[in-house]
Amino acid sequence: MAVYTKINNKEISYINKKFEVDKIINFKGIKQGIENTNYLLKSKNKKFILTIFEKRVFQKEIPFFMKLMDQLNDFKINCPKPLKNKNGNYLIRIKNKTACIVSFLDGKDKKKLNLKNCFDIGKIIAQMHLSSKKIKLYRKNSMGIKNLNPLLNSIKFKSKKFINIEKFLKYNFKDIKKNWPKNLPNGIIHGDLFIDNIFFKNNKLSGIIDFYFAANDYFMYEIAICVNALCFDKKNSKFFINKKKIKNLIKGYESIKKISLKEKKSLNILCRGAAMRYFLTRLYDYTNTPKTAFIKIKDPREYYQKLVIHNNFKTYKDYLK
Repeated sequence: MAVYTKINNKEISYINKKFEVDKIINFKGIKQGIENTNYLLKSKNKKFILTIFEKRVFQKEIPFFMKLMDQLNDFKINCPKPLKNKNGNYLIRIKNKTACIVSFLDGKDKKKLNLKNCFDIGKIIAQMHLSSKKIKLYRKNSMGIKNLNPLLNSIKFKSKKFINIEKFLKYNFKDIKKNWPKNLPNGIIHGDLFIDNIFFKNNKLSGIIDFYFAANDYFMYEIAICVNALCFDKKNSKFFINKKKIKNLIKGYESIKKISLKEKKSLNILCRGAAMRYFLTRLYDYTNTPKTAFIKIKDPREYYQKLVIHNNFKTYKDYLK
């Protein structure tokens, strides 16, 4: 979440006219995240999230995200529920951009996950994957490994921090694409399960937010994203893989849904691909985000370190022992 588009009381009045909700009396920009503009809206007794869609989201795909969250709620997956306006539509226009309002999910993200948290995250991911098989929606993964060429070609390698990594990136990208697995179990995945998209209340997992990268892809790719996003520890400026967290994440997942041998054999290449994706997107944001944006830019070098670690692994067991 972030703030690129500024709103004022005029837009709040418009929202109050469009939706049958308690009158919004307060609003505040949310700085976390990097993709869309988000505001916390407050009425007398309730809270909501206003999202204004910015980059990397195609307008025609936004209804997919709305329907997905709505249907996941029907399957008792704790996530924000999109509100329909008085015309029965999920979407409105604010500052000439598409926007939506979703319910506020109680809880907050944690700074650091314990092993029980990782187990519970594995469980809810598996529950979501099983539910997705019953949801008749489809969206191609625009951030899948086969679709990242334009992003790689658009990165400016002018910064002194990144002057020596262009060859490293291009070699790894080519190798990952060449060895990408085929015909793994698939369905709708969240696609961006970082620690700030997972909420806890009283140390219990209360739900998942930010489904705007959800798409159809390999279920095991979701696990690979989580290994990268949730199962590393940082000491000073260095990242170290935490195999106990990975083991608990997978145990939680397999308590609900079994992982096939073919999926397990693919973990390393999928982890490399997930690290490559976030390395590229962070490099792009680092070199292209306007200085005027009310946003916290994440350091791309984190995923350079993680990619190097994955390159030194080969098998599924390497991640557990």
